Amino acid sequence: MTLTHRLVPLVLLVMAGIAHAAPAPTPSPHQGDLLIVSGLARNAHGKPVHHAEISVYLDGQPLSAQTPTLTAENGAFEVEFRLPAGALASATVEVEASRPSYKGSGRVPVDQLAEEPGHPAGEAVVMGHHVFVLERAVTPAFWIAAAVLLLVYGLIALELMHRTLAALLGAAVLLTVSYTLGTFFPEYHVFSFEDAMAAIDMNVIFLLMAMMIIVGVLKKTGVFQWMAYKSFQLARGNVFALSAILMVVTAVTSAFLDNVTTMLLIIPVTIEIALTLKIDPITLLMPEVFASNVGGTATLIGDPPNIMIGSYAGLSFLDFVQHLTVVCLICLAVTVIYFLYWYRKGYATAQVGDVPAMIDRLREEYRITDKTLLVTGGVILAITVFLFIIHGSLHMEPSIAALLGATVLLVLSRIDIVEMLEHEIEWPTLIFFMALFIVVAGAEETGLIQTIADWVYTVSQGSLVAAILLILWVSAVASAIVDNIPFTATMLPIVAFLTTSIPGADGGVLWWALALGACLGGNATMVGASANVVTVGMAEKAGHRISFMHYMKVATVPTVLTIVVASFWLIFVMR
Repeated sequence: MTLTHRLVPLVLLVMAGIAHAAPAPTPSPHQGDLLIVSGLARNAHGKPVHHAEISVYLDGQPLSAQTPTLTAENGAFEVEFRLPAGALASATVEVEASRPSYKGSGRVPVDQLAEEPGHPAGEAVVMGHHVFVLERAVTPAFWIAAAVLLLVYGLIALELMHRTLAALLGAAVLLTVSYTLGTFFPEYHVFSFEDAMAAIDMNVIFLLMAMMIIVGVLKKTGVFQWMAYKSFQLARGNVFALSAILMVVTAVTSAFLDNVTTMLLIIPVTIEIALTLKIDPITLLMPEVFASNVGGTATLIGDPPNIMIGSYAGLSFLDFVQHLTVVCLICLAVTVIYFLYWYRKGYATAQVGDVPAMIDRLREEYRITDKTLLVTGGVILAITVFLFIIHGSLHMEPSIAALLGATVLLVLSRIDIVEMLEHEIEWPTLIFFMALFIVVAGAEETGLIQTIADWVYTVSQGSLVAAILLILWVSAVASAIVDNIPFTATMLPIVAFLTTSIPGADGGVLWWALALGACLGGNATMVGASANVVTVGMAEKAGHRISFMHYMKVATVPTVLTIVVASFWLIFVMR
């Protein structure tokens, strides 16, 4: 027998003896008392207050946790303390919540204090629960956030610097103040870096980026210029018909693609057609850009404010189509009639000339350059739109559908991804959105947005009709003064509060009031919407300057008319 065979039985015998000699562990007869305090923190609007610090007191003395107890994103908290046996027999337990930009709750007795059964014998477990309603405090951080928000608005409205730089400056100032003065004086703390990053709505960012890629690929087929040529062919030299067709084509295209991109592609062709007809290109460009904003209002992806509203409120593509398409069609009809009347003298002076020769030249110059890519892109775009339509039932964010369409189209088209990222994605626009979300989050964290929401609620006196008209017309006026994107970002939490607090608003009518006001109101001035700025810039580059006052003179009346139509629609149809 080998040495190994002799040792194995010996080892097993020793292990058995050790196991027999060692007594089995028994629970300690008395572990002490266990105090568990949980609860929720809410603000006056019922929204969760996250990162509020929770302090617990036993008979007036603070109980120290290993790490500070902070409320979670949903405002919930739970903290445990192991205490000596009998410590909870007749003790008073108090809890306190505090957070910058809020008034302290003060020490409050824990309600629902009761023993919890089902624990080892001799262990007293006491659980307490409390719901805090924290009131806002006007601190230096409040005024800093308000000043930064107004500064960003002013820089954008007065065009003193690029809007992306203005938003980045605002975000940088808020973060810097939070981590310098706010480190030593809590009343100066606006938000943490983590809160700032969480405020960026990546659904909006990825949706915009993916749609830019899809449009960038489709641009290479020449389809948008071909559509302008077909519009002229359909009009057969009738300038009134041509203007109406171009407005309809622009509106429909803008409902499914970015209206800025739509104008970028259609402006050069429009200018060439206008010069051939010997009419001022502005007489075609102004109706087109107006129609692009009207058409973009109809769908979730048609205009950036709608993308923001849909993402924030959880509204689907079908929700926008169902509630806004009809009113946008009515507004488009009003737009066509108005501009045909306004520019009737300019259209009457057109020198049509040889229409067949003009059609032949446009057919040759603006033809489809890549039919295979057009078919591929058209199929992918149709699938993407279909996913937009059903994304609500799939519980899928719209950005996922857009990203799928963009990536599949890039794979099938074999287009260089680096080229697309460098030339087709408008990075300044995406960075502007990201920085703007941070600036608005600063206003929300410090209570500025809550203050504005309370003011709107007070002015409307709880009336749904008053709230609809107030949001619609204030949005329209404000979006005419500043870019409608920052205004929409500011209004999102305000409308969310009013939707839950005003009787009858839970159907979502206030969201449609915001969408119509921001998108249609942006038509009034050249700085009201991004498509307006692009149109004015490209027209000036081609030698056709549009002044601020001329733009407002032409666009104010149809803007008011469309807002009036929207008012009647919201009150008598949607309410």
